[in-house]
Amino acid sequence: MPIVHVDCWEGIGEEKVKKMIRGITKAIADVGIPAHAVEIVVYEIPKTHWGIGGEPASEKLKDVSPPK
Repeated sequence: MPIVHVDCWEGIGEEKVKKMIRGITKAIADVGIPAHAVEIVVYEIPKTHWGIGGEPASEKLKDVSPPK
C-alpha cells in the first residue's frame, strides 16, 4: 500500500529514525490504512549534497547546531 519516502540530512541517528518510522506509520494508520501495509524509506543525504538558496547546506547552515 503506501510507501513514504523521507529525505533528511545524514547523521539523524538510529533512535530518531525508529521514532520517525513509528510516528509516520501511526499517522497513516490513524486514517484507516493498516499499519502492516505502510512502508517507510529514509534517505540520509549529506549536507554537502543538499542545496539551499544556491549553496550547499553544509556552508549555508554551518553555524546551525543539529537538534538533540
